[in-house]
Amino acid sequence: MAIGVELEFNGATLDQYDAVVQKMGFTPGGPGGPGGIIHVCTKTDNGLRVIDVWESQEAFEKFAQEKIGPLSADVGFPGPPKVKFFDVHNYLVGGS
Repeated sequence: MAIGVELEFNGATLDQYDAVVQKMGFTPGGPGGPGGIIHVCTKTDNGLRVIDVWESQEAFEKFAQEKIGPLSADVGFPGPPKVKFFDVHNYLVGGS
């Protein structure tokens, strides 16, 4: 079952986020990490918010441990994010 993940990165900047995306080898609008279905990022008053849908919590946690955590620290994110998981009833992806 797909799961949703909300990550709050207090104190992080869009420039830092863009650096992480580049280090991962991703391009805006392109595919994401293995097991990832949907990814969006927005600036907040306190930093950044990421909302993802993943095939499973395990897929997210593996990617977070191997990529998100180390690369976020590498570019100077001020600390780990606050993470919330939620059940996904349905999701839609790009149409024609």
